[in-house]
Amino acid sequence: MAESWSIWRVKPIDVLLQEKRRTGLSRVLGGIDLVALGIGAIIGTGIFVLTGVAAAQYAGPGLVISFVVSGLAAGLAALVYAELASMIPVAGSAYTYTYASLGEFVAWVVGWNLMLEYMVASGAVAIGWGSYFSDLVASLGFDLPRTVTHAPGAGGIINLPAVLISVLITLLVMRGTRQSARFNKFAVAAKLGVIVLFIVVGARFVNPDNWMPFLPFGVTGIFHGAAIIFFAYIGFDAVATAAEETRRPQRDLPLGIVGSLSIATVLYILVTLVLTGLVPYTALNTASPVASALLAAGVRGAGGIVSLGAIAGITSVLLVMIYAQSRVFFAMARDGLLPPVFTRIHARYKTPYVTVLVTGAVVMLTAGLLPIEMVAQLANIGTLAAFIITSAGVLILRRTRPETPRPFKVPGAPVTPVLAIGFCLYLMFNLPVATWLRFAVWMALGLLLYFLYSYRHSALAPQRPGPGWRAILGSPVAKPARKDGDEDG
Repeated sequence: MAESWSIWRVKPIDVLLQEKRRTGLSRVLGGIDLVALGIGAIIGTGIFVLTGVAAAQYAGPGLVISFVVSGLAAGLAALVYAELASMIPVAGSAYTYTYASLGEFVAWVVGWNLMLEYMVASGAVAIGWGSYFSDLVASLGFDLPRTVTHAPGAGGIINLPAVLISVLITLLVMRGTRQSARFNKFAVAAKLGVIVLFIVVGARFVNPDNWMPFLPFGVTGIFHGAAIIFFAYIGFDAVATAAEETRRPQRDLPLGIVGSLSIATVLYILVTLVLTGLVPYTALNTASPVASALLAAGVRGAGGIVSLGAIAGITSVLLVMIYAQSRVFFAMARDGLLPPVFTRIHARYKTPYVTVLVTGAVVMLTAGLLPIEMVAQLANIGTLAAFIITSAGVLILRRTRPETPRPFKVPGAPVTPVLAIGFCLYLMFNLPVATWLRFAVWMALGLLLYFLYSYRHSALAPQRPGPGWRAILGSPVAKPARKDGDEDG
């Protein structure tokens, strides 16, 4: 492997594939597993929790158009991911793809943003789970104290249900990929059944008057709503993190990514139409809008079933998010950008157990101590930044590695990746200023860590004292070592 002190050093694709063959991860996932993994990650808190907030505060009934806009942005990014996943079927998702196209520094930025996406998104998911669990307990006649069901900023001390579910799912993910996949398929089946039930039952009680005014916040409300509920599409990229545990990654990864996103988008549009038709959009500003809308429409039996299904569905999202983050940690540590302790594989379970435990601990703290609005917006901006850089990576690899086999190719390239970049940028600039400030702090911490540790410990760094800044900012391609007998000139 060529060594270089440049921060633009690129990790060759053939090296990535060689490392994959040496991994201790179990290859047990098939195409259906990956579609279920994608649906498990996508459909959850976004539809069961954030739809209410987005409709009440940003878009009104026009939220259905917001879902179309966000779905289009996510769909374009999904096509990009599908090409890269089939081309480089290695753990790490966008981080790995960027390392092979844009170089180590940009790859670090993407990996750092993926940490923000998965860990913070997992926290939001756990908060949503806690809200539905509290509602379910209340429907049985038991009220849990607010002090143990809400974060400090929301009038409580700690969100204990969110903390406990984070601990349980962390232990399940650590136990093994096969066990996690089985549980996920069960939860996805329950979730899809409940969503179909909501659409069929709720459609009978829709009042078209509730759709008026359709755009109470104007056209700008559609795009503000799209930026907020983009969280609902976070997750399809988690399929790519399972590359090294997939039996036929070149075929099944694109199927899992595009298939799961397509199914989710159709269901989101139908659920939003029914939800905003059941009650006025102003009544949806609640953490459990789907169940609340049915209860308000007088469908009490179905409301209880939906609460149970929402709990099962949100649990599957949490499982996939913690799973995906642990694999990103694993890939970055294998490259030397994080301490080697994160590469440890459990002797019995064959999982990267240290990364799983660290991820679970951060999710537990986030879910227990932060409000859901702040958490969801942070997850959105990290994801959109990663999508933008990944889309640029496809364009670069088309020029620098045209000979590399691509079992799946992005249709309409280069227009499609450029559109993905444009859509994601637009959604980013529709996020609140406070989110950008928090994002800036996160990026500053990431840059500090890279230059203090990752840059010098990288597997691509020469094993000798470091150079000056000119070498650090130099060419992304290291010159080949000179052989004896070579002549100058």
